[in-house]
Order: sequence, then C-alpha cells, then structure tokens
Amino acid sequence: MGSIPVCYLRGCGQAAWKVKPTTCLLDPCPSWLIKASREGLGDGLCGVVNASLCEGAFPDPLKEAVIKPLLKKTSLDPANLANYRPVSNLPFLGKVIERVVAEQLQARLEETDHLDLFQSGFRSHHGTETALVALVDDLRRARDKGESCFLVLLDLSAAFDTIDHNILLDCLEGLGAGGTVIQWFRSFLLGRVQKVVVGDECSDPWALTCGVPQGSVLSPMLFNIYMKPLGEIIRGFGLGVHQYADDTQLYLSFKSEPVKAVKALCECLEAVGGWMAANRLRLNPDKTEVLFLGDRERVGVGDSLVLNGVTVPLKDQVRSLGVICDSQLSMEAQVNSVSRAAVYQLHLVRRLRPYLPANCLARVVHALVISRLDYCNALYVGLPLKVTRKLQLIQNAAARLVTGSGRRDHITPVLRDLHWLPVRFRARFKVLVLTFKALNGLGPVYLKERLHPHHSARTLRSSTEGLLAVPSLREVRLQGTRQRAFSVVAPALWNALPLDVKEINNYLIFRRHLKAALFREVFNM
Repeated sequence: MGSIPVCYLRGCGQAAWKVKPTTCLLDPCPSWLIKASREGLGDGLCGVVNASLCEGAFPDPLKEAVIKPLLKKTSLDPANLANYRPVSNLPFLGKVIERVVAEQLQARLEETDHLDLFQSGFRSHHGTETALVALVDDLRRARDKGESCFLVLLDLSAAFDTIDHNILLDCLEGLGAGGTVIQWFRSFLLGRVQKVVVGDECSDPWALTCGVPQGSVLSPMLFNIYMKPLGEIIRGFGLGVHQYADDTQLYLSFKSEPVKAVKALCECLEAVGGWMAANRLRLNPDKTEVLFLGDRERVGVGDSLVLNGVTVPLKDQVRSLGVICDSQLSMEAQVNSVSRAAVYQLHLVRRLRPYLPANCLARVVHALVISRLDYCNALYVGLPLKVTRKLQLIQNAAARLVTGSGRRDHITPVLRDLHWLPVRFRARFKVLVLTFKALNGLGPVYLKERLHPHHSARTLRSSTEGLLAVPSLREVRLQGTRQRAFSVVAPALWNALPLDVKEINNYLIFRRHLKAALFREVFNM
C-alpha cells in the first residue's frame, strides 16, 4: 500500500455527502451550503483531495481544531473538568479528505483481516448490542456448566488523547503502508493545534504532540489499529475479551481452584497495564469494576480482589456499554433502570402533547421512549413475564399517548392499529434480525460462530430447510440458559420461522416479512 488511488469527481461528491454537516468556526461558510453545492464545487473539492493524496500531505490550515467541552453525562458535576469530553470541531474540507482516505483504509483492513475479531467499535455490522449479546451468551453458557466467572470492566483515561504518533505510524507500516501513504498519515498526525472555546471566550492555539482528534473521521479507525495487540495479550492468558473502542470487558470462567483463577486474572491485568504504559495509554485502576458470577461462599471468593496493588471490591452489578449486568444475569436491574428513564421521558412528552402534531408526536415518542425499550432488547428474550411487564406497561402508556386512547381502552387493538409488536416479541424480532445478519455476512463473525447448520443422519426434507442446530439438553442444563442464551435461543427461534421467511436473502425484505409473521402470531391475523 504505497499510494492512495486518486478520487474521481463522483467519489468526492459522495464523500462530501457522507460527512455530517457540522459547521466549524474555521469554515468560511456553513457546511450544509457546501453539501448542497457539491455539484458546482465538485471540481474544486476533487482537486484539493487529489492534491493531498498525491503529495502525501494533509493541508496545514485543516489541522486546527476547535474544542467545545461537552459533559459526558448531564448528571455529572460541571465544576469537575475530568467530567468533560474534548470533542474536536474540525474544518469540513478536512473531513471530506479523511472520508476518502477512510474508505481506502477500511477496504485494506477488511482485505487483510487486520482488526481484532472481538473489537466492535466503529466497525460496520458491529455495535454495542452485538458485543453485549456475545458477552452475556458466554457468561450464561459458562454458568450453565457450573462455572464461576469474573467480569472485569477496564477504564482508560483520555484514550484518544494519549496515542503515541510514532507507535501508531509503526502500526500502519505493519499493515503494509509505505511511500506516499505513510507520508500522508504522518502529515495528518503531526503539526496539529487546537483551541478551546467556552461561551464567548477562546484560548490561544495549543500545539499537540500526541493523540488523535475526537470528532474526526479517521480517528476511530486509527484507534482500533492501535489497540489491536490488547485483545491478543488478554487471550494469551486464557481469558475472554470483548471491546467497544476503549471500553474493554475481559472475563474468566473457572470450575475450581479460585486462587489459581485470581492469580491468572492478576497476571493478565499486570500484562495489560504494562502494555498500556509502553504504548502511552493510561489505565485507571480506581475505576476498574469487577463483577463475580457465582456462589462466593462456596467458591471461597471474598468481597474484594487486589489487582495490581489496588483493592477492587466485587460488585453485585456493573454497567457495561449502557446495560446493567447483575451477578445472576437476571436483567432486573437493567429493566428497572430503563423503566425509570422511559417513564421520565414519557412524562415530558405528555406535557408537550398539546403543542405537537400527531405525526410529530409519534416520532418524539419513538425517539425518547420506544428507543430506550429497544436498546439491546435482544438481552430481554426469555425473561420472566413479571420482569418484562414493566416495559410492556410503558409501551402501553406510550401507545395510548400517541393515539389518545383512554386508560380503560383495551390495549391490543391500539397496538395492532399502530403496528407495534409487544415488548416480548420485539426482543424475539431483534434476536432473529441478529441471526439473519450473522448468517448472511452482515454481522460479526463472533455471532456467526455461535450458529451451526443442522445435520441429520438421514436425508430428510428438513435438511434443505435452512435449519440450525439447537444445543441438546446434555449441553444445556438450565432452563434459563435454554430460554435466554443467544446461542441456544437464536437457533430455536430461527427454526420456528416459516420456510419462505428463512429463504429470504435481502435484509430489508426479511425484516418486513419477519415483522408480518410475528404480527400474525401476536394478533391472530
């Protein structure tokens, strides 16, 4: 990979269209205007982009960033500077150039299969839900075997801001970059400056000697390349790992000898800390969280662990990628948290209802309420009715708010008229969508590896019906695992689908037919 192919007029126009229309203070005109005029400005855009690619240089005026500090969470103390995220507001033209390079780099990464298999951040067909589904599936299957588990959530401080440029360039050279390509990336990384804007006040420009700008197009991909060795180190100690950008979840399951397991965990974390120190990343041991799944008294595990000299208490529940996992994987704490947030949003929307047209009201309810019920709802499949009932009551209230129905009106016709699947069936819908994606190359490999075609000793008509192998009762002891673990539930739900739905290979058509099939099942239509 010695040079980046030039970009033609159509490619530049598409790149400009894909970039978010966020206007920077350094832009000469609003970015939406540039996007709207991309056909007239196409030749000029294309000339700048190709000059940058051919000369291996990123224009210096586009290296300046305007930082507008954003609170990580609205509930955090605004007086504590550590609670802010330094998002870089960058010139629009620079992001167009980055988009062109990013598409070439993504093709190279897919061609060489370079990225870590279990890194789900900033990758197509991957997300927080796929990572959590795989993680919880592993934990459920381990508990089903009678094993205890440690789940450790690592916290990195300012991960994007401390990346060493020389180490990153070495990683790119290891990927095969050379010549004009490595020269371009060196130019992209070096010589950057930033200034901070708070209200009407603006700081003087400050030169950057490390890090990649948060808010740029290329930075997430470069960060994934930089972090690739971490997963290999963790797996080298026999632990499992799932990553989403700088969020790392590592886990260890064991049946006996807890002292040996704790030793392996400590050795792994020591190696992780050593690698991060050598690569200029900062691991925050004070914010590292540990969840123990199992019987502490029977196994002989205390209330805390000493990891790298830091005493870390074992928690009853932890929040991973926005989902609360408890020691029993019951998801009750998560459902309670979602219910509280959704009820609050529903109350706000109800106050706004007199001022919103009907179509806008439905959109607002979907954005603020239903989206919360649907986030990672594949983890809700098979939960007891007493748990999912809380979410169903919220969906019912949202449906009544949208339609203006009374509290005494029967909810089934209301949901049917809105074409809303009930909560339990929305969870099944999500599991089946993830299954379809995994089987058709639209999902992570780590989900596809959990699904296997059904093989019969005899040649039967069912062997050609796209059935998946369902783990036997000898492989799955607990009823909870059979009802909730993705690797067990997904094949069972898939096999129950009508043959004509399973044979569809177009994603959008599959979604439409799947919803219709579930809709008929729910409402007897």
